[in-house]
Amino acid sequence: MSESRKVISIMIPTYNEEENVRQIYEAVTRELQTNLSRYDYEILFIDNHSQDRTREYLRQICAGDKKVRAIFNAKNFGQFNSPYYGLTQTSGACTISLCADFQDPVEMIPQFVEEWEKGYKIVIGKKTSSRENGLVYFLRGCYYKIIRKMSDVEMIEQFTGFGLYDQSFIKTLRELHDPTPFIRGIVAELGPERKEIPYEQPQRRAGHTHNNWYTLFDAAMLSFTSYTKVGMRLAEFFGFGVALVSFLIGMFYLIAKLVAWDHFAAGYAPMMIAVFFMGGVQLAFLGFLGEYIMAMNTRIMNRPLVVEEERLNFDE
Repeated sequence: MSESRKVISIMIPTYNEEENVRQIYEAVTRELQTNLSRYDYEILFIDNHSQDRTREYLRQICAGDKKVRAIFNAKNFGQFNSPYYGLTQTSGACTISLCADFQDPVEMIPQFVEEWEKGYKIVIGKKTSSRENGLVYFLRGCYYKIIRKMSDVEMIEQFTGFGLYDQSFIKTLRELHDPTPFIRGIVAELGPERKEIPYEQPQRRAGHTHNNWYTLFDAAMLSFTSYTKVGMRLAEFFGFGVALVSFLIGMFYLIAKLVAWDHFAAGYAPMMIAVFFMGGVQLAFLGFLGEYIMAMNTRIMNRPLVVEEERLNFDE
């Protein structure tokens, strides 16, 4: 790589993207060579243990283009760890993270670089609408609004991680040593002044999305347990409230029994309703407590973000 020109790193995480990986490589390369020819560049793919032909195609791409590097994970380390680790392995003056499915518009790369040259250390894409599942987009918007109100850190609405990060911020990411990183929260909490560029999220170019209700719930719980205390506070306040109401109802039935208002005190229906209601509440909050404990346990164990199986073109 030329030492006289700034290097732009492009980091692309993959998982079963055989229908997109070659196309995203060609689109990114074309964009860089056409509109950002004054810069040098590297493209880093980090594959999260794909089970299709993604790795085969990545080997072919790396063999034909030494500006392309690849990291193959030994197993699937989840939707957050692998991209975060990929960011920390880049070497450019700035790093642009985008998905392999074309839902992060490649043509926005020059806009990011332009704002970066103006002095912004972080330039992110912020979705204003989506051509993907409308219901998921609506629910995601509701989630962002809820988490913003509950968190001490101002969360960024409709931000997926798509954006440009200066090497100074990449250095911060390397020094965090967080085994369960949530890049969206880290950008909001630790990032310097940023520039937000609105865009409409296009449809996936090919293949099938790997996100489902479970992965979306996993993302929600990670942000809740990392950046809010609201779950435990709700449990405390609700517990005190139910205890007070239960005490008042118990006193009412005791008085009714003492004055022989048998029609108030008779029957097991109120007791059964109370038992089932409290049982459901306890199970719900025990589950919430478990999420916090699991997050704490993962951080205490301090396991590596990923375990690499192989690197391509890092010796060039």
